[in-house]
Amino acid sequence: MPDVLSGDYMCAAQLAFFRAKLENEKRALLENVQKTLGCMQETEPAPDPNDRASTEEKYLLALRVRDRERKLLRKIDDALLRIEQGTYGWCAETGESIGIPRLLARPTASLCLEAQERRELIERLYDQ
Repeated sequence: MPDVLSGDYMCAAQLAFFRAKLENEKRALLENVQKTLGCMQETEPAPDPNDRASTEEKYLLALRVRDRERKLLRKIDDALLRIEQGTYGWCAETGESIGIPRLLARPTASLCLEAQERRELIERLYDQ
């Protein structure tokens, strides 16, 4: 793993590091989808209503997780597009740098911490 902290902000090495990180995460998510589909297709319907209900509940939970992962896949694709466009690592709202520590924690981030906090505050105020 290259030292992601060295070099100018969003230099070629940093962009390559984050591209690889995002692509690996995307690949892992897509593998999870295939595993879930395979598991659901292989399971025989249970004759006992309690067993069937338990299996259906397990499937509902798995589908909920896959739905969250589907949304994450969209964010990953958006981040990969920002890398290609040269805007990755820069806040979509303020134009300021998002920062390496934040991108290491959340590589799909499109907002700097301050802009994200403002957005969340507004959401909380209007959701009440």
